[in-house]
Amino acid sequence: MSSKRILLIIGGGIAAYKSLELIRELGRRGIASRVIVTKAGTEFVTPLSVAALSGDKVYTELFNLTDETEMGHIELSRSADLLVVCPATADLMAKAVHGHANDLASTTLLATDKPVLMVPAMNVRMWGHAATQRNVAQLRADGVTVMEPDEGPMACGEFGPGRLPEVSRIVAEIQAMLRPPADKKRLAGVHALVTAGPTREPLDPVRYLSNHSSGKQGYSIAIALAAEGARVTLVSGPVSLPAPEGVDLVKVETARDMLKACEDALPADVFVSVAAVADWRPVKTATQKLKLKGKGAAPAIELAENPDILRTLSNKKKKRPGLVIGFAAETEEVERHANEKLARKGCDWIVANDVSGDVMGGLENEIALITRDGAERWPRMPKEQVAARLAARIADQISGRDDPQKLAAE
Repeated sequence: MSSKRILLIIGGGIAAYKSLELIRELGRRGIASRVIVTKAGTEFVTPLSVAALSGDKVYTELFNLTDETEMGHIELSRSADLLVVCPATADLMAKAVHGHANDLASTTLLATDKPVLMVPAMNVRMWGHAATQRNVAQLRADGVTVMEPDEGPMACGEFGPGRLPEVSRIVAEIQAMLRPPADKKRLAGVHALVTAGPTREPLDPVRYLSNHSSGKQGYSIAIALAAEGARVTLVSGPVSLPAPEGVDLVKVETARDMLKACEDALPADVFVSVAAVADWRPVKTATQKLKLKGKGAAPAIELAENPDILRTLSNKKKKRPGLVIGFAAETEEVERHANEKLARKGCDWIVANDVSGDVMGGLENEIALITRDGAERWPRMPKEQVAARLAARIADQISGRDDPQKLAAE
């Protein structure tokens, strides 16, 4: 992705402020942004703030002699690998459908020969209006990718579909559209099973044992494998992340629930055990809320060991996945513990990471991929980038093109 560039058109709507976050998140993944801000868009974000984040000149006017001399609107419309309209207002989509060219944004959309992604954001009634729905249908018929908006509360006080999709969803869609078509099919016909998030082991009706896992790394891996063409089953503990598009999501609570869901999903070609499974559970779950006894006396809670999902699937005699990958979340001597876990669990690879900082719940990760051939140390990068690289590594392994020395040098 480091050589990719998008041309971002920022429309006029309250959601325009999220385009700044989008530019930043794409930049963290090596994707450059050149930006057009519409006249209405400048009411919500300033060209100065956009330029500061994108590191490039911001374009606003069609009839600007300097801009036309430096980067004519025809060249601008073809200067990127992908055009992204975010937020795509009802007005911008209507202009694109009818071929209007009365400002820089609409002219660029008409003159481009590159793929176009529109990310709608508008009032719920505007989104549901027959004219807007006709325009969306026509855009899709014309080959434009139009994302479905999110549903929820809006700045206008109403509730329903029309909210700008989460930035993580937009980034994933952009990455998928920028990826060469051949790469999308490297895992075609492969069934990948992924676990993500924490598990919860109930103590009583209101309390449970769990951990700080956010599920971000596991969800990112599921998305990356799907982008490589795999059929993905994602078994997830309780998290606040939206369901990934194109992935079969199975929601569970406890470790035993997760193990059953994984076994029900077999056979699988690849198993990636990312979930932070609780090691123990209460032997007995109280049927009523545990009460304070006073005088500093805490209730005695007897714990039992939970099933080891990674070891169970690694050592299956029937239906063992061809490639089993575990995660080792450690706080010290990370690689030593990971190598021990590789031998103890019977899996093929271990992704080792130090979680003593903000990794659980954070946006970045720094890992070492432990295999029978040794360790590959990857630099700190966004979790989505870790996921994409791991998915590519899996594709290399399955396709027989695995070259550890080449991969380690990338």
